[in-house]
Amino acid sequence: MHSTMTDITGIGHEVVSPDRWLAERKRLLAREKELTRLHDEIARERRALPWVRIDKRYAFEGPEGRRMLPGLFDGRSQLLMQHFMFGPGWEQGCPSCSYMADHIDGMNMHLPQRDVTLVVVSRATLPGIERFRHRMGWRFQWVSSHGSDFNYDFGVSFTDEERARGQLPYNYRMQPFPSEEAPGISLFVKDEAGTVFHTYSTYGRSVEVMMGTYQLLDLTPKGRDEHNPVHAMDWFRHHDRYDADPLRKPAAASGSCCHASAPEQSP
Repeated sequence: MHSTMTDITGIGHEVVSPDRWLAERKRLLAREKELTRLHDEIARERRALPWVRIDKRYAFEGPEGRRMLPGLFDGRSQLLMQHFMFGPGWEQGCPSCSYMADHIDGMNMHLPQRDVTLVVVSRATLPGIERFRHRMGWRFQWVSSHGSDFNYDFGVSFTDEERARGQLPYNYRMQPFPSEEAPGISLFVKDEAGTVFHTYSTYGRSVEVMMGTYQLLDLTPKGRDEHNPVHAMDWFRHHDRYDADPLRKPAAASGSCCHASAPEQSP
């Protein structure tokens, strides 16, 4: 015996017996196991990618002073970077990149145990970065690439000329993009001789790998509860700007955002 009801998702769901539910859950479990195996397979292929030697001398400014790219590893052999959308002259960082960054401090208790240093990089000047970092209460290392080619070389900042053409080199193809800055994640490794190699970069929706909140929302009946077909992520706010009543419809977001007005970014 079963019935159908309209629930909080607005979709009619069957209400079934425990035995029927268990049978359906086991069918879904088989699909989830397929996804887990595929994830592991792609991770192996990612680790097998060839590397590119970094010969350009990139300089960054941090609270401890000027550091070159090899110095960002902090004695470890692997470096993970979040390319955070925060340009020179911006009042604050991108809300979606901030949502990513909100997850870092918890992860940073564990990443060094696996020989990984995580650093956030933006093209904003260091004073602007520090003001915003302190406002948000973040403890992670955040450096400025202001004045260097780093962001441009790694496909997360665009020149006025590129933007004027309307097609930007982002996520390994030419496409429109609504901002002078873009999100991404890059990985580097340093050998015993101190040589740095670029091993991997990912952009677009792939940066969701840092958004653990999304993974939990995907388990809930309402899911991410987003209805924008281009993944505009327009419900995000800086965590100190959320409404006290989260069920009240928020005002429109303002400022630069990773995916706002952007085309479909899969993967």
